[in-house]
Amino acid sequence: MIEKMKFLTITGPKSEFDRIVNVYLTKYDIHLENALAELSTVRSLRPFVEANPYRELIERSEELTNLLDPKAPTGDTIIPADKASDIINSNFLKLQDFNAKRKELFVRRDELEDLKRQIEPFRSLEFDLNKLMNFKFIKFRFGKVAHEYYNKFIKYVYDNSDTYFFECDRDREYVWGVYFAPSAEAVRIDAIYSSLHFERIFLSDSYEGTPVNAYQSILTESMKVKEALSKISAQMKQAVNENAEDILLAKRTLSLFTKNFDVRKLAAITKGKGNDEVFFILCGWIEDKYSEAFLEDMKQEKGLYCTMEEGQESPITKPPTKLKNPKLFKPFEMFLQMYGLPAYDEVDPTSFVAITYSLIFGIMFGDVGQGLVLAIGGALLYKLKKMNLAAIVAMAGVFSTLFGFVYGSIFGFEDVLTPLWLSPMANVMTVLLTAVGFGVALIIIAMIINIINGIKAKEYGKVFFDTNGIPGLVFYSAAVTCVLLASTGHTLPAAIVLVIFFGIPLLLIFFKEPLTHWVEKNPHIFPEKKGMFFVESFFELFEVLLSYVTNTISFLRVGAFALSHAAMMGVVMLLAGVKSGSPNIAVLVIGNLFVAGMEGLIVAIQVLRLEYYEMFSRFYKGTGKEFKPYK
Repeated sequence: MIEKMKFLTITGPKSEFDRIVNVYLTKYDIHLENALAELSTVRSLRPFVEANPYRELIERSEELTNLLDPKAPTGDTIIPADKASDIINSNFLKLQDFNAKRKELFVRRDELEDLKRQIEPFRSLEFDLNKLMNFKFIKFRFGKVAHEYYNKFIKYVYDNSDTYFFECDRDREYVWGVYFAPSAEAVRIDAIYSSLHFERIFLSDSYEGTPVNAYQSILTESMKVKEALSKISAQMKQAVNENAEDILLAKRTLSLFTKNFDVRKLAAITKGKGNDEVFFILCGWIEDKYSEAFLEDMKQEKGLYCTMEEGQESPITKPPTKLKNPKLFKPFEMFLQMYGLPAYDEVDPTSFVAITYSLIFGIMFGDVGQGLVLAIGGALLYKLKKMNLAAIVAMAGVFSTLFGFVYGSIFGFEDVLTPLWLSPMANVMTVLLTAVGFGVALIIIAMIINIINGIKAKEYGKVFFDTNGIPGLVFYSAAVTCVLLASTGHTLPAAIVLVIFFGIPLLLIFFKEPLTHWVEKNPHIFPEKKGMFFVESFFELFEVLLSYVTNTISFLRVGAFALSHAAMMGVVMLLAGVKSGSPNIAVLVIGNLFVAGMEGLIVAIQVLRLEYYEMFSRFYKGTGKEFKPYK
């Protein structure tokens, strides 16, 4: 079933907005809509726009809570906003001095990382960098060059140039080093190296001693900086953890107020006549069963006004959908959510899906032993993990067990139990014909549900002229009746009866579009291109007739899988040597597990396919929107 909804509108002074949101929208399940969109015809409305005063406080509270012990207690109450603000600001002030020191240390840490990265490739150069920097007649250049160009340089240039290259390090791409040249030849030598794509690295003059000594000094200082940062972080954490519970409670309060503040995006405001007082307007949906209690609460509020209307689709929005089903059927709502929730004016097919899915699964996979395994396994998994899919498996397993007794099959043994009905492999045609008959019944039920949906939505074209409406139901039922009469040797009805039950429904389906326009009092009954209309309608009618046949035959798979299960277990029995009198137990166990797992999965998918394509496609739109209460 679908919960009945009522559309409500709340109006009150702007100054009361936060209190109303905090009190009533957290007490009742209310699905909010955009008030400006709902009341688009009212010209005096404007958006409720304000800067969020809690945003900076939330950012500060995040910084504080990141320092807290993960096991710190959390508050379960709400405190006034000003008190929460004081708690956050006072604790944030404690961190200002620490943050200033941390900032300086972070800057120094980054500087040291840059120095370390610069000097690292040149550690093999055993020469005092200070002395190197003071050379007057020799120029030097630190840098790197790609292997390709370095090899060319050594082969063609190096022996004929006035330079010395000292290799310090190399990796997969580059050779790192320093070259020296006389000051008088520096320009020419620099040009040569530049032509070889030599990339210069400018070392800072803050290094002391050899590169390796400088590198070690940098590492030592980096460790001291990291230790200082760790010490400050510990001090900050200690300072904040003293008030951990208050900080978490303040953050919880501010988070709630921030969420409440965001409700303004869905509200509208308007000014009263003759004064400057501003009023807010909120619109949304509430479940009918809570509407009276909500109105009673509103009566206690001075200056607040609340109106309610019956839940019906408006030109702007349609009521949200909240499903209400027995606990046994509730897990099957998962299949509806995968396809799309029912619209508010649709029949909720959850019960139909739960019954038909379990029933068809049992017919296709009838085995007492394997069914019990699925039922028990699914039930245990649902109890431990609360997985809807596990509950569906358990329900399917129960029906599999029941049909195992119907077929007389337990773990593949066909001669242990006496079938309550028949053994599939001994009655192939009976099983297949029964499956088709079962499919016919389901298709007819789907058509009836479609007619009910059309009546609820007041879509009379869908009821009286649709393929799955009354004409489709009459035609399909008549066709099935004639097939049954012919196959059992009975005479067919008179020609006039066939014309009524076949001709009239087909004509109604053929002229569905103009007849629907006529019923809806549309001035343009026929389309402009009448010739194209007749051609398209003819082929559409042919497709409809073909779909009746193919959809009916599609249910042969129900019987086919019942036969397939018996055949697969027959193979397992053959491999296990059951007929020899001393069966291989290991083969029997592995074979049963394999068949239960593989065939169970395939059957589950095939049943879902039948639900979606052979039944849902006839009556279900799935265009509903989920009921999402604010709280």
